[in-house]
Amino acid sequence: MSAAPVIARPTPSLGAQALFFVSAALVMLGNYYGYDSIGPVAELLAQQLHFNDTQIGTLNAIYSLPNIFLVLVGGVLVDRFSARVMVVATTAICLIGAVLTALGEHFAVMAVGRLLFGIGSETLVVAVLVALAQWFTGRYFALQLALNLSLARLGSYLADRSPTFAKHLYEQGWQAPLWLAVGFAALSFAAAVLYFYVDRRQAARGTLALAPRPERIDWSHLLRFPAGYWLLVGTCVAFYSVIFPFRSTFAIKYLQEAQGLSLEQAGTLNSYVFLAAAFATPVFGLLLDRTGRNALLLAVGAVLLPLSFLVLGALPGSAAISTALLGLSFSFLPAVLWPTVPRYAAPEQLGTAYGLMTSLQNAGLFAANLAAGYINDVSGASALNPGGYAPMLWFFGFLSVVAFLCTVLLWLSDQRKAAPAPA
Repeated sequence: MSAAPVIARPTPSLGAQALFFVSAALVMLGNYYGYDSIGPVAELLAQQLHFNDTQIGTLNAIYSLPNIFLVLVGGVLVDRFSARVMVVATTAICLIGAVLTALGEHFAVMAVGRLLFGIGSETLVVAVLVALAQWFTGRYFALQLALNLSLARLGSYLADRSPTFAKHLYEQGWQAPLWLAVGFAALSFAAAVLYFYVDRRQAARGTLALAPRPERIDWSHLLRFPAGYWLLVGTCVAFYSVIFPFRSTFAIKYLQEAQGLSLEQAGTLNSYVFLAAAFATPVFGLLLDRTGRNALLLAVGAVLLPLSFLVLGALPGSAAISTALLGLSFSFLPAVLWPTVPRYAAPEQLGTAYGLMTSLQNAGLFAANLAAGYINDVSGASALNPGGYAPMLWFFGFLSVVAFLCTVLLWLSDQRKAAPAPA
Protein backbone atom coordinates (compact mmCIF):
# COMPACT_ATOMS: atom_id res chain seq x y z
CA MET A 1 0.00 0.00 0.00
CA SER A 2 1.48 3.36 -0.99
CA ALA A 3 2.09 6.02 1.62
CA ALA A 4 -0.22 9.00 1.78
CA PRO A 5 1.18 12.05 0.01
CA VAL A 6 2.75 14.71 2.20
CA ILE A 7 0.97 18.02 1.82
CA ALA A 8 3.37 20.92 2.19
CA ARG A 9 2.26 23.78 4.40
CA PRO A 10 1.90 27.03 2.43
CA THR A 11 4.37 29.74 3.33
CA PRO A 12 3.79 33.49 3.64
CA SER A 13 4.56 35.58 0.58
CA LEU A 14 7.91 37.33 0.40
CA GLY A 15 6.14 40.65 0.91
CA ALA A 16 4.44 39.40 4.08
CA GLN A 17 7.73 37.98 5.37
CA ALA A 18 9.45 41.31 4.71
CA LEU A 19 6.75 43.26 6.55
CA PHE A 20 6.91 40.85 9.48
CA PHE A 21 10.69 40.99 9.62
CA VAL A 22 10.83 44.81 9.52
CA SER A 23 8.08 45.24 12.11
CA ALA A 24 9.59 42.67 14.51
CA ALA A 25 13.03 44.24 14.09
CA LEU A 26 11.77 47.76 14.83
CA VAL A 27 9.85 46.48 17.86
CA MET A 28 13.06 45.05 19.29
CA LEU A 29 15.28 47.96 18.25
CA GLY A 30 13.11 50.44 20.14
CA ASN A 31 12.87 48.11 23.12
CA TYR A 32 16.64 47.62 23.41
CA TYR A 33 17.30 51.33 23.06
CA GLY A 34 14.96 51.94 25.98
CA TYR A 35 16.67 49.38 28.19
CA ASP A 36 20.16 50.70 27.45
CA SER A 37 19.23 54.37 27.83
CA ILE A 38 20.31 54.42 31.50
CA GLY A 39 24.02 53.65 30.97
CA PRO A 40 24.87 56.81 28.97
CA VAL A 41 23.19 59.08 31.54
CA ALA A 42 24.59 57.26 34.60
CA GLU A 43 27.27 59.84 35.39
CA LEU A 44 24.81 62.70 34.74
CA LEU A 45 22.41 61.11 37.23
CA ALA A 46 25.24 60.93 39.77
CA GLN A 47 26.30 64.53 39.18
CA GLN A 48 22.95 66.28 38.76
CA LEU A 49 20.53 64.16 40.81
CA HIS A 50 23.18 62.82 43.25
CA PHE A 51 22.28 59.16 42.66
CA ASN A 52 24.80 56.65 44.04
CA ASP A 53 25.82 53.45 42.21
CA THR A 54 23.32 51.38 44.15
CA GLN A 55 20.49 53.64 42.93
CA ILE A 56 21.80 53.62 39.38
CA GLY A 57 22.03 49.83 39.50
CA THR A 58 18.51 49.73 40.90
CA LEU A 59 17.14 51.50 37.82
CA ASN A 60 18.07 48.47 35.74
CA ALA A 61 17.56 45.95 38.55
CA ILE A 62 13.97 47.09 39.09
CA TYR A 63 13.37 46.57 35.39
CA SER A 64 14.10 42.89 36.03
CA LEU A 65 12.35 42.53 39.40
CA PRO A 66 8.75 41.99 38.21
CA ASN A 67 9.89 39.63 35.51
CA ILE A 68 11.23 37.14 38.02
CA PHE A 69 7.53 36.29 38.38
CA LEU A 70 5.51 38.01 35.66
CA VAL A 71 7.39 36.98 32.54
CA LEU A 72 6.56 33.33 33.20
CA VAL A 73 2.90 34.30 33.34
CA GLY A 74 3.54 36.41 30.25
CA GLY A 75 4.95 33.39 28.42
CA VAL A 76 1.86 31.35 29.27
CA LEU A 77 -0.33 34.28 28.14
CA VAL A 78 1.53 34.31 24.82
CA ASP A 79 0.61 30.64 24.40
CA ARG A 80 -2.97 31.42 25.37
CA PHE A 81 -3.79 34.73 23.63
CA SER A 82 -1.23 34.74 20.76
CA ALA A 83 2.06 36.50 20.27
CA ARG A 84 0.56 39.37 18.27
CA VAL A 85 -1.84 40.43 21.01
CA MET A 86 0.89 40.38 23.64
CA VAL A 87 3.34 42.32 21.43
CA VAL A 88 0.92 45.23 21.09
CA ALA A 89 -0.05 45.18 24.78
CA THR A 90 3.53 45.06 26.05
CA THR A 91 4.90 47.76 23.75
CA ALA A 92 2.15 50.05 25.03
CA ILE A 93 3.22 49.36 28.62
CA CYS A 94 6.87 50.02 27.67
CA LEU A 95 5.93 53.38 26.16
CA ILE A 96 4.16 54.46 29.36
CA GLY A 97 7.18 53.34 31.40
CA ALA A 98 9.59 55.29 29.19
CA VAL A 99 7.52 58.46 29.63
CA LEU A 100 7.51 58.10 33.42
CA THR A 101 11.27 57.51 33.44
CA ALA A 102 11.85 60.73 31.49
CA LEU A 103 9.60 62.63 33.90
CA GLY A 104 11.35 61.18 36.96
CA GLU A 105 13.29 63.98 38.57
CA HIS A 106 12.82 62.09 41.83
CA PHE A 107 14.32 58.63 42.12
CA ALA A 108 11.01 57.01 43.09
CA VAL A 109 9.24 58.29 39.96
CA MET A 110 12.07 57.15 37.70
CA ALA A 111 12.12 53.76 39.41
CA VAL A 112 8.37 53.32 38.81
CA GLY A 113 8.91 54.14 35.15
CA ARG A 114 11.66 51.55 34.84
CA LEU A 115 9.46 49.05 36.69
CA LEU A 116 6.65 49.53 34.15
CA PHE A 117 9.09 49.35 31.26
CA GLY A 118 10.37 46.05 32.62
CA ILE A 119 6.86 44.63 33.08
CA GLY A 120 6.22 45.15 29.40
CA SER A 121 9.66 44.58 27.94
CA GLU A 122 10.54 41.04 28.93
CA THR A 123 7.14 39.58 28.03
CA LEU A 124 7.54 41.45 24.74
CA VAL A 125 10.83 39.63 24.11
CA VAL A 126 9.15 36.26 24.78
CA ALA A 127 6.30 37.13 22.42
CA VAL A 128 8.70 38.10 19.63
CA LEU A 129 10.69 34.88 20.10
CA VAL A 130 7.50 32.85 19.78
CA ALA A 131 6.44 34.91 16.74
CA LEU A 132 9.76 34.19 15.03
CA ALA A 133 9.36 30.47 15.78
CA GLN A 134 5.83 30.52 14.35
CA TRP A 135 6.98 32.18 11.16
CA PHE A 136 10.33 30.51 10.53
CA THR A 137 10.73 27.15 12.32
CA GLY A 138 12.03 24.81 9.64
CA ARG A 139 12.79 27.84 7.45
CA TYR A 140 16.23 28.98 8.64
CA PHE A 141 14.86 29.84 12.08
CA ALA A 142 18.29 30.39 13.68
CA LEU A 143 19.31 32.79 10.91
CA GLN A 144 16.06 34.76 11.13
CA LEU A 145 16.29 34.96 14.91
CA ALA A 146 19.91 36.06 14.65
CA LEU A 147 19.00 38.79 12.16
CA ASN A 148 16.30 40.00 14.53
CA LEU A 149 18.80 40.05 17.39
CA SER A 150 21.22 41.95 15.19
CA LEU A 151 18.78 44.77 14.55
CA ALA A 152 17.84 44.76 18.23
CA ARG A 153 21.52 45.20 19.07
CA LEU A 154 21.49 48.27 16.85
CA GLY A 155 19.12 49.77 19.41
CA SER A 156 21.72 49.18 22.11
CA TYR A 157 24.44 50.51 19.82
CA LEU A 158 22.46 53.68 19.14
CA ALA A 159 21.84 54.17 22.86
CA ASP A 160 25.58 53.97 23.56
CA ARG A 161 26.39 56.27 20.64
CA SER A 162 23.70 58.79 21.59
CA PRO A 163 26.18 60.98 23.55
CA THR A 164 27.84 61.55 20.16
CA PHE A 165 24.99 61.89 17.65
CA ALA A 166 22.68 63.56 20.19
CA LYS A 167 25.39 65.50 22.03
CA HIS A 168 23.17 68.59 22.21
CA LEU A 169 20.64 66.62 24.26
CA TYR A 170 23.25 65.51 26.78
CA GLU A 171 24.45 69.09 27.09
CA GLN A 172 20.96 69.93 28.36
CA GLY A 173 21.29 67.46 31.24
CA TRP A 174 20.01 64.01 32.18
CA GLN A 175 16.37 64.43 31.08
CA ALA A 176 16.56 65.26 27.37
CA PRO A 177 18.32 61.98 26.44
CA LEU A 178 15.56 60.03 28.19
CA TRP A 179 12.94 61.81 26.05
CA LEU A 180 14.84 60.49 23.05
CA ALA A 181 14.32 57.02 24.53
CA VAL A 182 10.58 57.79 24.64
CA GLY A 183 10.72 58.40 20.90
CA PHE A 184 12.24 54.97 20.34
CA ALA A 185 9.54 53.40 22.55
CA ALA A 186 6.90 55.07 20.37
CA LEU A 187 8.58 53.61 17.27
CA SER A 188 8.42 50.18 18.88
CA PHE A 189 4.69 50.53 19.54
CA ALA A 190 3.95 51.63 15.97
CA ALA A 191 5.88 48.64 14.62
CA ALA A 192 3.91 46.34 16.95
CA VAL A 193 0.65 47.52 15.40
CA LEU A 194 2.03 46.75 11.92
CA TYR A 195 3.10 43.26 13.05
CA PHE A 196 -0.37 42.61 14.52
CA TYR A 197 -1.99 43.36 11.15
CA VAL A 198 0.42 41.18 9.13
CA ASP A 199 0.37 38.25 11.55
CA ARG A 200 -3.42 38.14 11.84
CA ARG A 201 -3.78 37.91 8.06
CA GLN A 202 -1.20 35.12 7.75
CA ALA A 203 -2.59 33.11 10.67
CA ALA A 204 -6.01 33.09 8.99
CA ARG A 205 -4.39 31.74 5.81
CA GLY A 206 -2.64 28.90 7.66
CA THR A 207 0.86 29.86 6.56
CA LEU A 208 2.57 29.95 9.96
CA ALA A 209 5.07 27.18 10.68
CA LEU A 210 3.77 26.00 14.05
CA ALA A 211 0.44 24.62 15.15
CA PRO A 212 -2.18 27.00 16.62
CA ARG A 213 -2.01 27.86 20.29
CA PRO A 214 -3.56 25.54 22.86
CA GLU A 215 -6.98 26.42 24.17
CA ARG A 216 -6.07 26.40 27.85
CA ILE A 217 -3.24 27.32 30.17
CA ASP A 218 -1.32 24.21 31.22
CA TRP A 219 1.01 24.81 34.18
CA SER A 220 2.15 21.19 34.08
CA HIS A 221 4.44 22.21 31.19
CA LEU A 222 6.86 23.43 33.85
CA LEU A 223 7.47 19.86 34.97
CA ARG A 224 8.11 18.40 31.53
CA PHE A 225 11.34 20.07 30.46
CA PRO A 226 14.41 17.79 30.22
CA ALA A 227 17.78 18.33 31.89
CA GLY A 228 19.21 19.92 28.75
CA TYR A 229 16.67 22.72 28.99
CA TRP A 230 17.77 23.52 32.55
CA LEU A 231 21.41 23.68 31.48
CA LEU A 232 20.33 26.16 28.80
CA VAL A 233 18.61 28.15 31.54
CA GLY A 234 21.77 28.13 33.66
CA THR A 235 23.81 29.36 30.71
CA CYS A 236 21.27 32.07 29.97
CA VAL A 237 21.06 33.33 33.56
CA ALA A 238 24.82 33.47 34.16
CA PHE A 239 25.65 34.92 30.74
CA TYR A 240 23.10 37.74 30.78
CA SER A 241 23.84 38.50 34.44
CA VAL A 242 27.24 39.59 33.15
CA ILE A 243 26.43 41.21 29.81
CA PHE A 244 23.64 43.58 30.76
CA PRO A 245 24.58 44.65 34.30
CA PHE A 246 28.13 45.37 33.15
CA ARG A 247 27.77 46.73 29.63
CA SER A 248 24.34 48.33 29.99
CA THR A 249 24.63 49.73 33.53
CA PHE A 250 28.21 50.22 34.72
CA ALA A 251 30.59 49.89 31.75
CA ILE A 252 30.41 53.49 30.53
CA LYS A 253 30.85 54.86 34.05
CA TYR A 254 33.70 52.37 34.63
CA LEU A 255 35.45 53.39 31.41
CA GLN A 256 35.15 57.05 32.38
CA GLU A 257 36.35 56.70 35.96
CA ALA A 258 38.75 53.75 35.82
CA GLN A 259 40.08 54.05 32.27
CA GLY A 260 40.02 57.88 31.98
CA LEU A 261 37.83 58.08 28.88
CA SER A 262 35.40 60.91 28.14
CA LEU A 263 31.66 60.20 28.01
CA GLU A 264 31.73 60.19 24.19
CA GLN A 265 34.78 57.89 24.08
CA ALA A 266 33.35 55.51 26.67
CA GLY A 267 29.98 55.37 24.94
CA THR A 268 31.61 54.75 21.57
CA LEU A 269 33.86 51.96 22.88
CA ASN A 270 31.00 50.31 24.74
CA SER A 271 28.80 50.54 21.66
CA TYR A 272 31.21 48.35 19.71
CA VAL A 273 29.96 45.34 21.72
CA PHE A 274 26.51 45.86 20.24
CA LEU A 275 27.78 46.89 16.81
CA ALA A 276 29.81 43.70 16.57
CA ALA A 277 26.75 41.70 17.59
CA ALA A 278 24.63 43.45 14.97
CA PHE A 279 26.88 42.23 12.15
CA ALA A 280 28.26 38.95 13.48
CA THR A 281 25.14 37.38 15.06
CA PRO A 282 23.57 36.38 11.69
CA VAL A 283 26.81 34.64 10.71
CA PHE A 284 26.64 32.45 13.81
CA GLY A 285 22.93 31.87 13.32
CA LEU A 286 23.59 30.63 9.80
CA LEU A 287 26.45 28.48 11.11
CA LEU A 288 24.02 26.86 13.55
CA ASP A 289 21.48 26.23 10.79
CA ARG A 290 24.16 24.59 8.65
CA THR A 291 25.91 22.47 11.33
CA GLY A 292 23.29 21.78 14.00
CA ARG A 293 26.08 21.65 16.61
CA ASN A 294 24.14 23.61 19.24
CA ALA A 295 25.94 22.60 22.43
CA LEU A 296 29.44 22.82 21.00
CA LEU A 297 28.81 26.26 19.53
CA LEU A 298 27.39 27.43 22.87
CA ALA A 299 30.59 26.36 24.63
CA VAL A 300 32.77 28.18 22.09
CA GLY A 301 30.75 31.39 22.52
CA ALA A 302 30.70 31.16 26.31
CA VAL A 303 34.46 30.69 26.80
CA LEU A 304 35.11 34.14 25.32
CA LEU A 305 33.24 35.83 28.19
CA PRO A 306 35.64 34.98 31.08
CA LEU A 307 38.55 35.68 28.75
CA SER A 308 37.29 39.23 28.23
CA PHE A 309 37.33 39.95 31.99
CA LEU A 310 40.68 38.27 32.45
CA VAL A 311 42.13 40.59 29.82
CA LEU A 312 40.40 43.67 31.24
CA GLY A 313 41.62 43.05 34.79
CA ALA A 314 45.13 41.81 34.02
CA LEU A 315 46.35 43.96 31.14
CA PRO A 316 46.60 47.77 31.47
CA GLY A 317 45.00 49.66 28.61
CA SER A 318 43.24 46.54 27.37
CA ALA A 319 39.69 47.92 27.27
CA ALA A 320 39.55 47.69 23.47
CA ILE A 321 40.70 44.04 23.43
CA SER A 322 38.25 43.14 26.19
CA THR A 323 35.46 44.87 24.28
CA ALA A 324 36.30 42.86 21.14
CA LEU A 325 36.17 39.56 23.06
CA LEU A 326 32.94 40.52 24.79
CA GLY A 327 31.40 41.62 21.50
CA LEU A 328 32.32 38.32 19.88
CA SER A 329 30.81 36.35 22.77
CA PHE A 330 27.69 38.53 22.71
CA SER A 331 27.37 37.79 18.97
CA PHE A 332 28.03 34.08 19.24
CA LEU A 333 26.19 32.76 22.28
CA PRO A 334 22.73 34.39 21.91
CA ALA A 335 22.64 33.39 18.22
CA VAL A 336 22.82 29.77 19.36
CA LEU A 337 21.08 29.91 22.76
CA TRP A 338 17.60 31.08 21.78
CA PRO A 339 17.13 28.89 18.68
CA THR A 340 18.20 25.87 20.77
CA VAL A 341 15.15 26.10 23.06
CA PRO A 342 12.76 24.40 20.57
CA ARG A 343 15.00 21.32 20.75
CA TYR A 344 13.87 20.86 24.35
CA ALA A 345 10.27 22.13 24.18
CA ALA A 346 7.26 21.12 22.10
CA PRO A 347 5.61 23.83 19.95
CA GLU A 348 2.72 24.26 22.39
CA GLN A 349 5.26 24.74 25.21
CA LEU A 350 7.42 27.40 23.57
CA GLY A 351 5.84 30.42 25.24
CA THR A 352 6.15 28.75 28.63
CA ALA A 353 9.72 27.58 27.93
CA TYR A 354 10.89 31.01 26.82
CA GLY A 355 8.92 32.65 29.62
CA LEU A 356 10.45 30.47 32.33
CA MET A 357 13.95 31.00 30.97
CA THR A 358 13.41 34.75 30.78
CA SER A 359 11.91 34.75 34.28
CA LEU A 360 15.02 33.19 35.78
CA GLN A 361 17.22 35.38 33.58
CA ASN A 362 15.57 38.42 35.14
CA ALA A 363 16.17 37.09 38.63
CA GLY A 364 19.85 37.01 37.71
CA LEU A 365 19.74 40.51 36.20
CA PHE A 366 18.04 41.92 39.28
CA ALA A 367 20.52 40.35 41.68
CA ALA A 368 23.59 41.15 39.56
CA ASN A 369 22.70 44.81 39.07
CA LEU A 370 22.15 45.32 42.79
CA ALA A 371 25.22 43.28 43.73
CA ALA A 372 27.52 45.16 41.33
CA GLY A 373 26.27 48.54 42.52
CA TYR A 374 26.66 47.51 46.17
CA ILE A 375 30.16 46.12 45.51
CA ASN A 376 31.19 49.41 43.90
CA ASP A 377 29.80 51.48 46.78
CA VAL A 378 31.44 49.31 49.45
CA SER A 379 34.74 49.33 47.54
CA GLY A 380 34.59 53.09 47.08
CA ALA A 381 34.83 52.79 43.30
CA SER A 382 35.13 56.24 41.72
CA ALA A 383 37.37 58.42 39.58
CA LEU A 384 39.40 59.10 42.74
CA ASN A 385 39.65 55.37 43.48
CA PRO A 386 39.66 53.47 40.18
CA GLY A 387 41.06 50.38 41.91
CA GLY A 388 37.72 50.12 43.71
CA TYR A 389 36.25 48.66 40.51
CA ALA A 390 38.40 45.51 40.72
CA PRO A 391 35.95 43.54 42.96
CA MET A 392 33.17 44.22 40.44
CA LEU A 393 35.34 42.76 37.66
CA TRP A 394 36.03 39.65 39.76
CA PHE A 395 32.29 39.27 40.38
CA PHE A 396 31.46 39.37 36.68
CA GLY A 397 34.41 37.09 35.88
CA PHE A 398 33.07 34.43 38.25
CA LEU A 399 29.61 34.52 36.65
CA SER A 400 31.27 34.20 33.24
CA VAL A 401 32.96 30.96 34.31
CA VAL A 402 29.62 29.59 35.54
CA ALA A 403 28.06 30.25 32.10
CA PHE A 404 30.91 28.42 30.39
CA LEU A 405 30.66 25.40 32.72
CA CYS A 406 26.92 25.07 31.98
CA THR A 407 27.64 24.88 28.24
CA VAL A 408 30.32 22.24 28.78
CA LEU A 409 27.88 20.11 30.80
CA LEU A 410 25.25 20.48 28.06
CA TRP A 411 27.76 19.42 25.40
CA LEU A 412 28.81 16.37 27.46
CA SER A 413 25.15 15.47 28.01
CA ASP A 414 24.42 15.64 24.28
CA GLN A 415 27.52 13.56 23.54
CA ARG A 416 26.33 10.80 25.89
CA LYS A 417 22.89 10.75 24.26
CA ALA A 418 24.39 10.61 20.77
CA ALA A 419 26.73 7.73 21.61
CA PRO A 420 25.54 4.37 20.21
CA ALA A 421 24.17 1.92 22.72
CA PRO A 422 26.45 -1.03 23.54
CA ALA A 423 25.67 -4.21 21.65
